[in-house]
Amino acid sequence: MKDLVEQMARKFADYPAEVSVAGISGARTVVLELRCDKRDVGRMIGRSGRTISAMRVLLDALSSRAKKRVILEVVGKE
Repeated sequence: MKDLVEQMARKFADYPAEVSVAGISGARTVVLELRCDKRDVGRMIGRSGRTISAMRVLLDALSSRAKKRVILEVVGKE
Protein backbone atom coordinates (compact mmCIF):
# COMPACT_ATOMS: atom_id res chain seq x y z
CA MET A 1 0.00 0.00 0.00
CA LYS A 2 2.87 2.35 0.75
CA ASP A 3 4.28 1.83 -2.71
CA LEU A 4 0.94 2.51 -4.36
CA VAL A 5 0.47 5.79 -2.48
CA GLU A 6 4.03 6.86 -3.24
CA GLN A 7 3.67 6.13 -6.97
CA MET A 8 0.37 8.00 -7.22
CA ALA A 9 1.73 10.97 -5.28
CA ARG A 10 4.84 11.19 -7.46
CA LYS A 11 2.62 11.41 -10.55
CA PHE A 12 0.67 14.35 -9.08
CA ALA A 13 3.63 16.23 -7.59
CA ASP A 14 5.57 19.05 -9.21
CA TYR A 15 8.52 18.02 -7.02
CA PRO A 16 8.42 14.19 -7.11
CA ALA A 17 11.84 13.79 -5.50
CA GLU A 18 10.41 15.25 -2.28
CA VAL A 19 7.63 12.66 -1.98
CA SER A 20 7.96 9.96 0.66
CA VAL A 21 5.55 7.70 2.52
CA ALA A 22 6.08 6.40 6.03
CA GLY A 23 3.83 3.82 7.62
CA ILE A 24 3.04 2.72 11.14
CA SER A 25 1.27 -0.60 11.40
CA GLY A 26 -0.80 -1.73 14.35
CA ALA A 27 -2.97 -4.77 14.99
CA ARG A 28 -5.96 -3.42 13.07
CA THR A 29 -4.86 -0.04 11.77
CA VAL A 30 -2.19 1.25 9.39
CA VAL A 31 -1.34 4.94 9.39
CA LEU A 32 0.34 6.18 6.21
CA GLU A 33 1.96 9.60 6.30
CA LEU A 34 2.46 11.13 2.86
CA ARG A 35 5.20 13.74 3.00
CA CYS A 36 5.65 16.12 0.10
CA ASP A 37 6.99 19.58 -0.62
CA LYS A 38 4.77 22.22 0.97
CA ARG A 39 4.06 23.61 -2.52
CA ASP A 40 2.57 20.24 -3.52
CA VAL A 41 0.18 19.81 -0.59
CA GLY A 42 -2.65 21.46 -2.53
CA ARG A 43 -2.08 19.14 -5.47
CA MET A 44 -2.20 16.09 -3.19
CA ILE A 45 -5.47 17.22 -1.63
CA GLY A 46 -7.01 18.34 -4.92
CA ARG A 47 -9.96 20.56 -5.63
CA SER A 48 -12.54 20.04 -2.88
CA GLY A 49 -10.46 17.12 -1.59
CA ARG A 50 -11.18 14.90 -4.58
CA THR A 51 -7.64 13.62 -5.11
CA ILE A 52 -6.99 12.60 -1.51
CA SER A 53 -10.49 11.11 -1.30
CA ALA A 54 -9.81 8.97 -4.37
CA MET A 55 -6.54 7.75 -2.85
CA ARG A 56 -8.35 6.88 0.38
CA VAL A 57 -11.06 4.96 -1.51
CA LEU A 58 -8.39 2.86 -3.24
CA LEU A 59 -6.66 2.22 0.08
CA ASP A 60 -9.96 1.21 1.69
CA ALA A 61 -10.55 -1.30 -1.09
CA LEU A 62 -7.07 -2.79 -0.66
CA SER A 63 -7.21 -2.80 3.11
CA SER A 64 -10.52 -4.65 3.23
CA ARG A 65 -8.72 -7.75 1.96
CA ALA A 66 -6.17 -7.47 4.77
CA LYS A 67 -8.95 -6.77 7.32
CA LYS A 68 -7.22 -3.57 8.40
CA ARG A 69 -8.17 0.10 8.46
CA VAL A 70 -5.89 2.54 6.64
CA ILE A 71 -5.54 6.20 7.55
CA LEU A 72 -3.80 8.46 5.03
CA GLU A 73 -2.44 11.82 6.14
CA VAL A 74 -0.74 14.49 4.00
CA VAL A 75 2.11 16.47 5.54
CA GLY A 76 4.02 19.28 3.83
CA LYS A 77 7.70 19.63 4.55
CA GLU A 78 9.85 22.69 4.20
